[in-house]
Amino acid sequence: MSCVSEQRLVQQLPAVPFYCPVPPARHRSVEELNEQTVRWMLQQRLDTDEQQLKRLAVCDFGGLTASTMPYGRLEPLTLMAKFHAVLFSLDDGVCDESEATADLLAQETSRIMRAVESPEAGSRDDSPHTAALRRLRVELERHASPRQVHRMTDAMRVYTSGLVWEASWRRRSELPSLDDYVTLWMRAIGMAPSTAMIEIVGGFTVADEDLQDPRVRALTEITWTLVSWDNDLYSRNKELERADDNLNLIDVVCQEQECEPQGALVRVVTMRDRVMVLFDRLSAQVLDGASEELRRYVSGLGQFIRGHLDWASSCPRYAVPSGPKATPGGWWKPQPADDSLEPLPIPAIAWWWDQLEPAR
Repeated sequence: MSCVSEQRLVQQLPAVPFYCPVPPARHRSVEELNEQTVRWMLQQRLDTDEQQLKRLAVCDFGGLTASTMPYGRLEPLTLMAKFHAVLFSLDDGVCDESEATADLLAQETSRIMRAVESPEAGSRDDSPHTAALRRLRVELERHASPRQVHRMTDAMRVYTSGLVWEASWRRRSELPSLDDYVTLWMRAIGMAPSTAMIEIVGGFTVADEDLQDPRVRALTEITWTLVSWDNDLYSRNKELERADDNLNLIDVVCQEQECEPQGALVRVVTMRDRVMVLFDRLSAQVLDGASEELRRYVSGLGQFIRGHLDWASSCPRYAVPSGPKATPGGWWKPQPADDSLEPLPIPAIAWWWDQLEPAR
């Protein structure tokens, strides 16, 4: 019997500590960054629900951006924080908690992509989110080269296609396979636009051939995946309470491996730590002999993984008053649950481990 029954899904799980060997860092302008972003977000009227607006206002978008991109110049960093605000609002107000169908998401994301591809082409049908992204796309041109704008546009296609795929599962009684879920969630989490912004915020340009190097593509996908899995680990209780949402890695593992949530939690942490170990080992190999621009990009990927966890550790967005709490100092752990360099048995991502150089 699958553990996606109603009785099991209401079971809240304990907080777990995270393994992340990347040192913490934070941009010094975090308070100014957050104030500017919240003020701008409220001016956009992305949501009509006042309670949702209050929740968004305390999400600490400045803290998220300052922790994930501590190296950034303030103007493009503020642009990144605004992107975060719009994508979080879109996720909550349109994707997760409004029961939008895949058909409706396909229409909305198509309008979004039209705004991103051709912001000068106005539309009377712009939703608040589309209109805000149109303005941000115009602002992007002040900080990004045409090549970087193109990369960001492609990244938004990855993200919006993931949203439609995600919506198609929210209307079903069953959950996707583990292989499908891993691919779906690394796209729908919104990390593709975030990693595309690393070089724009940092003020450098990575060569096309470096970004297309299979090792670098693997590191980029690993970053998307770690952020998405970490989000599932710390947000599951909130999602169950607020949206009755079981589209989560833990529940997918429950279904696929026919286990209880507690057992699935242990397995997910083990999977997650093995991927973190892979990132650490593969990034070290890529950095050996890399150009300065590639070094900054790979370092930016690691900082995003770490900064995302630093932000989540204190963000009110994920607090569940009745849920289990982490013990003091218990958000982090010094060693992974699994340091094996054997590929996880997930076909969609097993190729990452093929990029490792053989041990000498």
